[in-house]
Amino acid sequence: MRRSLVFGGRRLPLSIFLGMCFNLVVAPVVYAATGDEFSRTQAWALGLLGVVTLSLSIYLFFVMFIPEKF
Repeated sequence: MRRSLVFGGRRLPLSIFLGMCFNLVVAPVVYAATGDEFSRTQAWALGLLGVVTLSLSIYLFFVMFIPEKF
């Protein structure tokens, strides 16, 4: 595996940072929607899981329908 794929000129750390910043928006929404059923930590983890799932779905969509790029 090429090193540029793994880190992509600092794309991986930037992607992780942007995902966590996006989760700062998603986690309070999840926490507000569930009320007192989930703790703040659980809401944050659930929001992060949702962000990762959405990102993976988008990536797999592109890999399936535009395979010549990969």
